[in-house]
Amino acid sequence: QVQLVESGGGLVQPGGSLRLSCAASGSIFSIYLMGWYRQAPGKQRELVATITSGGTTNYVDSVKGRFTISRDNAKNTVYLQMNSLKPEDTAVYYCRAALVNLVYWGQGTQVTVSS
Repeated sequence: QVQLVESGGGLVQPGGSLRLSCAASGSIFSIYLMGWYRQAPGKQRELVATITSGGTTNYVDSVKGRFTISRDNAKNTVYLQMNSLKPEDTAVYYCRAALVNLVYWGQGTQVTVSS
């Protein structure tokens, strides 16, 4: 069982930055595929970025060059650095851990980009 707790969301003006954190329980965090997803009102949840146990990253096109996913296996934590935020980035952001057929989700953290 893995528990995920996100933090770092909030209200930010367009062009601003936020860093989301996802702290995971468990001793085998390092082998999980970690990801950030988001869900805007009235829309389906979508993939934002993933990072493998070896550090390989993948991003949805809309955030490439603006967002950076990273992980610190010693701290059982994955991060999402979000720069140059746009109003269309407004959503609830969820952390996800996956290993073979096991998938765990965090409770989500709200990110609102508005002037």
